[in-house]
Amino acid sequence: MMNGGQRSNIKPGLEVDIVLKQDQRTGKLTRGVVKDILTNSQNHPHGIKVRLQDGQVGRVKNIYES
Repeated sequence: MMNGGQRSNIKPGLEVDIVLKQDQRTGKLTRGVVKDILTNSQNHPHGIKVRLQDGQVGRVKNIYES
């Protein structure tokens, strides 16, 4: 698994685990496929923010190699 804090590691179509805004306290992960990358900076300490294909938005914690 790759680091979700580096924008260069994330591309649309990749399977990822994200933390939704409402799950930040618990750290509960949600798995999905990246549709859009929302963070413009090259890295972010809490993870790059993405939108999944189902419309959910959160910060990437894990990236799965396809």
